[in-house]
Amino acid sequence: MHRHWNSYFDRNLSRRDLLRVSSAGFGSLALAGLLGEQARAATAGQAASPLAVKPPHFPARAKRVIFLFMHGGPSQVDTFDYKPLLQRDHGKPLPFARPKVVSSETFNLLKSPWNFKQYGQSGMWVSDLFPEVAKLVDEICFIKSMHGSNSRHGGALLELHTGSDTFVRPSMGSWITYGLGSENQSMPGFVTICPTQSHGGANNYGSAFLPAPYAGTPIGSVGVPAREARIPFIANHETPRDIQRLEIDFTQEMNRRQLELTGPDRALEGRIESFELAFRMQAEAPELQDLSGETAATRKLYGLDHPVTEDFGRQCLMARRLSERGVRFVQVSHTYKWDQHAQLRRDHEQNAREVDVPIAGLLRDLKARGLLQDTLVLWGGEFGRTPTAQGSDGRDHNPEAFTMWLAGGGVKPGLAYGATDDYGYYAVEKKVHFHDLHATILHLLGLDHLRLTYRYAGRDFRLTDVHGNVVEEILA
Repeated sequence: MHRHWNSYFDRNLSRRDLLRVSSAGFGSLALAGLLGEQARAATAGQAASPLAVKPPHFPARAKRVIFLFMHGGPSQVDTFDYKPLLQRDHGKPLPFARPKVVSSETFNLLKSPWNFKQYGQSGMWVSDLFPEVAKLVDEICFIKSMHGSNSRHGGALLELHTGSDTFVRPSMGSWITYGLGSENQSMPGFVTICPTQSHGGANNYGSAFLPAPYAGTPIGSVGVPAREARIPFIANHETPRDIQRLEIDFTQEMNRRQLELTGPDRALEGRIESFELAFRMQAEAPELQDLSGETAATRKLYGLDHPVTEDFGRQCLMARRLSERGVRFVQVSHTYKWDQHAQLRRDHEQNAREVDVPIAGLLRDLKARGLLQDTLVLWGGEFGRTPTAQGSDGRDHNPEAFTMWLAGGGVKPGLAYGATDDYGYYAVEKKVHFHDLHATILHLLGLDHLRLTYRYAGRDFRLTDVHGNVVEEILA
């Protein structure tokens, strides 16, 4: 042992390395206990998984989440928040003070180019942009009083995904997977399909200071067609599985010896777990990503038979397959298309055509399979749009008011919660901040947002930080 430590200190150590090595001794007993527990649990080189299922704090209404992210900021007054006075007063000045906008000055009121109608027994107003989703309003809970703190895409995306618009924090999917684990030990607990690479990029699905296994695993990225989005290098046709296991065991033995030497090392610990998960994924991921076994009726339901809806339809179908197989949190992203500072009519119409059929297909499919009751589906973007015009036919960013909706997973169906002013500029009734949305999502999953904490840098962090209230009125 004496020679071992001498050989270590014979190296040229930086001050950081010296502090790390010296501090390892203080936690040696705890580390030895941890490693001993892992060693006892190890079978064929596998340690106890950090993704193992954990009990919720209280009985859960939902088991899993599918987040349909509309990157760019859909316009609430053109989709689900009908404002008759906006139609009536088109071209007139806004009759009250407007907040500071991010891009440029907006002008007079701009009516929606689309007609609104009431649907379902609940009588929900939906514009002509979403004819298929409109048929399912009695399954949906609309929150029409959402608001955020940041009018820029980067900050707003981070706030939506992580609860903070200024600091690097774990994403919502990471917190949920940390709190509950995953029902499928052969797949990541958190998967994001074709995620954005801008406006925060990987920080929107990263685990930050949470252990690495809770980070989102990207499948594809923006700009990659969904049909080409695959988990890379998942199949090894050259090396037999038993030989791969021997190779991994040898590598893991060296990694764990290094861990004993250096003490806690989040990067190394994450690498150890990633090797194990990658090995297990070879048995399940290839089949899970193969849509060829889906029936023609299912493929049509999601819009895979039409070039306009095929791409997002594939993402939604993959989200159902992943959720069905036990992945805890799945995000699909329609990136980055909803930022209509100009050409509102042309581009919002195209965007809605691409997602309307797939979203409705997902909801119908989940319900038919008995999955909607314990799968929470969330739809929305990082903010809304102004009811005033930017240029002649655009709308600026508006974090003061927007609509998001939820379905399944223990929310009241056919409900419209909260309200905006007469023109849709500000949330004014039963306001819901991102912190409140996060607290409510955790609650539906059986997690108390006040208790779901992680100690880092001397303090306990949580998804909602020091904010957030559960929106009790939308709970079924």
